[in-house]
Amino acid sequence: MKRSLLSVGFVAVVVMAWALGRLQGQEGNGVLFVDSAKANYSAMGGNSAVMTTPIWGDSSKGAHATFTKFKPGYDAGWHTHTNDTWLVVIKGAYLYKDENGEKRVAAGDFIRVPGGHKHWSGGDKTQGALFYEEGADKFDFNPVK
Repeated sequence: MKRSLLSVGFVAVVVMAWALGRLQGQEGNGVLFVDSAKANYSAMGGNSAVMTTPIWGDSSKGAHATFTKFKPGYDAGWHTHTNDTWLVVIKGAYLYKDENGEKRVAAGDFIRVPGGHKHWSGGDKTQGALFYEEGADKFDFNPVK
């Protein structure tokens, strides 16, 4: 019984910390609207095949949301991210592969990639990908072989 209560308490603390991180990354408490078609995108880390625009927060510092574009045929190679990443595809397709197989994450689809999970990702060969991306902490890209 004590173990169950301890487990429930631990889960509650983790959920509260996650929610606090999300709230800290959001600026203001009013309505926020960003049009993905009219946003100002810039190359992520100097890579012009990956373009991003912030929606809220700062992806280099903590909780955040961005619109991200992969150019057609973009190949990110095998990599991990330190923190969980949530994606909802808006246009095109986000291609995903891990030890369990491949997924074509198309417009309207959602995928969560756990922090530390080795995977490959890329953009559809003809359409690329445009997706909403969110993280409870900073975003990083860690290549692996």
